[in-house]
Amino acid sequence: MFNRIIYFSIHNKLIIAIFLFAIVGWGIYNLSHLPLDAVPDITDNQVQVITSAPDLSAQEVERLITYPLEMEMGNIPRVTQIRSISRFGLSVITIVFEEQVDIYWARQQIGQKLQRARDEIPSTLGDPEMGPISTGLGEIYQYVIYPADGYEDRYNATELRSIQDWIIKRQLIGTEGVVEVNSSGGYLKQYEIALDQNKMRAYGVTLDDIYQAINQSNANAGGSYIEKEDQTFFIRGEGMARTMADLEHIVIRAGEVAPVLIKNVATVQIGHAPRFGAVTLNGKGEVVAGQVMMLKGENSMEVTRRVKERIEEIKKSLPEGIVLEPYLDRSKLVNQTTYTVSKNLIEGALIVIFILVLLLGNLRAGLIVASVIPISMLFAVSFMRLFGVSANLMSLGALDFGLIVDGAVIIVEAILHHLGLRNKQGNLTDEQKTAEVFKAASRIRKSAAFGEIIILMVYLPIFFLQGVEGKMFIPMAQTVSFAILGALILSLTYVPMMSDLFLKNARVEGNTLSDKIVQAIYRLYAPIRELALSFKYILLFLVTLLFGFSIFLLSRMGSEFIPTLEEGDFALHQILPPGSSIKKGVDVSAHLQDILMKKFPEVEKVVTKIGTAEIPTDIMPLEAGDIFVIMKPKDQWTSAAGREEMFAKMEMELNKFPGVMYEFTQPIQMRFNELMTGIRQDIAIKIYGEDLGILIDRAREAESLIKDLEGIGDIKVEATAGLQQMVVDYDLLKMAKYGVSTAKLNDILKSSFAGKQAGYFYEGERQYAVVVRLRNEERQNIESLEELLVDLPNGDFVPMSELADISFEEGPTQISRDNTRRRITIGVNARNTDIASLVSDIEDVLESRLSLPAGYYVRFGGQFENLQRAQKRLSIVVPIALLLILLLLYFTFNSIKYALLIFAAIPLSAIGGIWSLYFRSMPFSISAGVGFIALFGVAVLNGIVLVSYFNQLKKEGMTDILEIVREGTRVRLRPVIMTAAVASLGFLPMALSRSAGAEVQQPLATVVIGGLITATFLTMVVIPILYYLIEKYSLRIKASPSLLSLLLLFFLLPTIKGQEILSYEQVVEDFKELDNGLKRSAILQKEGLDARSIKPIAPNLTAFTLSSEEFNFDENLGIQSINFRHNFRLKNPGQAYDLFYQSQKAQVDQSLVERSAILTREIMKTYIEAAHLTSLIEVENAMQNNLREYLVVAKRRADLGEA
Repeated sequence: MFNRIIYFSIHNKLIIAIFLFAIVGWGIYNLSHLPLDAVPDITDNQVQVITSAPDLSAQEVERLITYPLEMEMGNIPRVTQIRSISRFGLSVITIVFEEQVDIYWARQQIGQKLQRARDEIPSTLGDPEMGPISTGLGEIYQYVIYPADGYEDRYNATELRSIQDWIIKRQLIGTEGVVEVNSSGGYLKQYEIALDQNKMRAYGVTLDDIYQAINQSNANAGGSYIEKEDQTFFIRGEGMARTMADLEHIVIRAGEVAPVLIKNVATVQIGHAPRFGAVTLNGKGEVVAGQVMMLKGENSMEVTRRVKERIEEIKKSLPEGIVLEPYLDRSKLVNQTTYTVSKNLIEGALIVIFILVLLLGNLRAGLIVASVIPISMLFAVSFMRLFGVSANLMSLGALDFGLIVDGAVIIVEAILHHLGLRNKQGNLTDEQKTAEVFKAASRIRKSAAFGEIIILMVYLPIFFLQGVEGKMFIPMAQTVSFAILGALILSLTYVPMMSDLFLKNARVEGNTLSDKIVQAIYRLYAPIRELALSFKYILLFLVTLLFGFSIFLLSRMGSEFIPTLEEGDFALHQILPPGSSIKKGVDVSAHLQDILMKKFPEVEKVVTKIGTAEIPTDIMPLEAGDIFVIMKPKDQWTSAAGREEMFAKMEMELNKFPGVMYEFTQPIQMRFNELMTGIRQDIAIKIYGEDLGILIDRAREAESLIKDLEGIGDIKVEATAGLQQMVVDYDLLKMAKYGVSTAKLNDILKSSFAGKQAGYFYEGERQYAVVVRLRNEERQNIESLEELLVDLPNGDFVPMSELADISFEEGPTQISRDNTRRRITIGVNARNTDIASLVSDIEDVLESRLSLPAGYYVRFGGQFENLQRAQKRLSIVVPIALLLILLLLYFTFNSIKYALLIFAAIPLSAIGGIWSLYFRSMPFSISAGVGFIALFGVAVLNGIVLVSYFNQLKKEGMTDILEIVREGTRVRLRPVIMTAAVASLGFLPMALSRSAGAEVQQPLATVVIGGLITATFLTMVVIPILYYLIEKYSLRIKASPSLLSLLLLFFLLPTIKGQEILSYEQVVEDFKELDNGLKRSAILQKEGLDARSIKPIAPNLTAFTLSSEEFNFDENLGIQSINFRHNFRLKNPGQAYDLFYQSQKAQVDQSLVERSAILTREIMKTYIEAAHLTSLIEVENAMQNNLREYLVVAKRRADLGEA
């Protein structure tokens, strides 16, 4: 099939050109529409269910909302995990589905369950809703709004929030690809009916009277219409309040003298809802923030571009003096990582092209191979878009153009050498040159295709990864596979066609630069090879020892999931003592921001988000805050050289401010950790159990045990206790005495402090809630609760303290659950160490020193969980892939010994990869594991190149194994060096890069480069030794008489067992057949030599380097050598070759005589041994027959009673 494709391509250049332009055009179109991002979106396939219940404590939220919802969600099919957090006034449940589940189907299932759950959850407690369809990478654009200098007095926090909600948010919502705009900070504006209890008591008005009055007096109505002659008049009743005065004049009750109005018992004013979050900026006080969330699956760069365009339009419509300023822009990181990837790929491609042109020695040939790089890349881009793979740091991180063009290199090199040789021998017509191109390409196509298949095979294990690691690395394997597939197609179509066009007239030049380079390398290599051949067993022992020590070293290097991506910006977690107020958080954040801005000139701006946003996808308590530190470019840093050093210095300065705990991370890293594992840290130590008190005690004990371990950066026990509560404990007996119900007391308590909505007030299109609550002066302390008036059925009033016991109590701040089991988490960030080593140390300490009650247990999560899962799966899949490679090698060589010989290149390559990681102080990671996978493919290819040529030399008549090894390593030095050079140096820019995102690619590139350095050297030294030993041992086996005897015995034994005596005449007849076979073989060999004498193959002459290519010559042209591109001329070569092949034929005859004599001797010896064995068997059979007869006689005599 391949031959037909090549033939068609060469003879139908126009069709191939059209096909090529189609690929290029399709690729350019897809390139312009390919989604771009910094990293793959590794968020679980999840849906969040959010329920706001401002009146409920954490225990009540868990009991009344979270638990019923979890029970309902647990019945949904294909759910893998359910996590939940119950806080004061808020329940957030995360339902994780299998990756293959369609998100809209999942939301439909949850929506149906929510309808059933609403029947169990009273509407007064809260209304469960699903969170937006977004992911951890969905927060693409975040901004703050604040008054410009000189306008601070015009805009307060309430007005800023209204501008965000009603001007900015409304215009952003319509942007394509935006699913939600989340607001944080400021005050949510309300029209507040601030009640005065003393006036209410004086007028005899209850809270319920006021609520009903407002609710019934602030509404419009329609009265259909009236037709009058030709006109229709619609009827409207307008009772909606238009001004605050309208609200003040609402009648509560008609009095004897005058009606009681709202203004008589309350103040109508602008108020705000109880807030659960705030935002501060640069130490200057509170601002309002917006967070643009992208729809799952959209192109982040494209959506960000649309958002930024819309923001510019919105700025024109903002009120005077309002500043809208972004502080986190995803496109910034995407541009940085895209620059890193593009720079590395371009530099790698240029290095590969330079090496190809240099070592091929032909500019046009080098450019033909080089042109495969952009075309195969466009092919890969098209398939990336077809399969939904975005262009990011990981998907493009393993592209090595040296691997991709390998097949094209093999074909172009074969065509170039073949045509150069033919063109030197004589003038060929264009048709003959085209035929030679086809001949060369088709003859080498098996090796080219096999090389590509081997490389594809080594990436097979990556496709079996699951979870987070699958999302990270499968796109990488897909991209590489697409590029290699494109290169394979091009090497069978485009490359032969271009070679026929531009390489037809290629001729062998003199001693070129490429020849000099290879000769210089060979002069260095040859003495090493000879030394290795002299000390074969010592060298093999040392290499085995080095491999064993390398594996030991790898086990001590530690491991991590993936290197941490340098995002450029920092995220700190500010943690105050439980129960701290928002005001306290705002004051503290202002001080911390001031420290960061003044002490570190690298800091551009600092934004702190305290508590939760309007849509609490990121649930935080009031005492916690996220500090986003926006940094200047790294080349402008002066306080520290790297991220970890900057973290340490910032922590040292911030620790001067007492009473605050900190955690250091990065924005995307923090969000990923939280969405994947429910925590923000790298390592989650989870303790499961039922009793919250025991969980808290054991968690604090565990913290004290591990906090001093080396490598612990930040450690934080989940804040689950310490929330100060004012508890109103109703006295049922007193309630019965006064005739008051629990529902009434709950309503009064809620309405007086939290507020009760009594309608809406409209400012044009803006809608604000009208809320009834006590005035601020009566909502200050526990005395306010005690003095809260409760109206009785008889019209009197009593204070709440008469009906209830009111006291301070400490309660849980939040209750976390995994799959309906309560748990508490200890979050740990690793600092200057790998995660696996740190987790191992933590496990040792906790297992030996932490005592847990029955039913309580510890589990580890976070990145460590992902690492464990990936290692477990790779430990199964990688051996399978290696066995498949071994199987392919066996099918290629039809020999298990050659397959195992080439397979030995894999451990040889691993040595360099391990040591390169060690010298660069890099732990083993999944990125490094992918590097080993790529490395194995190239190492196997080098082994194939070498062993294939060894066997070819043997087929051409060379019998001396040492000469075969010497000649093969000399001739194949060039392709081995070329393959290793383009594969390793193509990764060089990636390994040395220091730009954003390079740290993720560095382990992979480091492993490949280091591995190929040792693999190339050891392949050229160890594999020749192993080949020599295997061939030498095989020859001994062939010459061993005992083996021949055993084989003949094996075939003769069935006849012996069957009591069939093989006659001497039959043996002689069989020998004649074998001898005739040897004679026929000798005749065929001599005929082959006769054919070669007509079209001779150059012999292995000591003074010359001659190619194994077949070529025609005569006495005038002489012999041409293509390997080093020299022209050698000998006198009368035809006569010399006649004598040479006559001597070869004589050697065949002599060999026939020797082999016939050996065969005669061994067959006769074996016949004698077999005849002896046959005689022994006959004697044994006779004795058995005598014994049987004796047994019969004895039995007969016994029956007759004889003694």
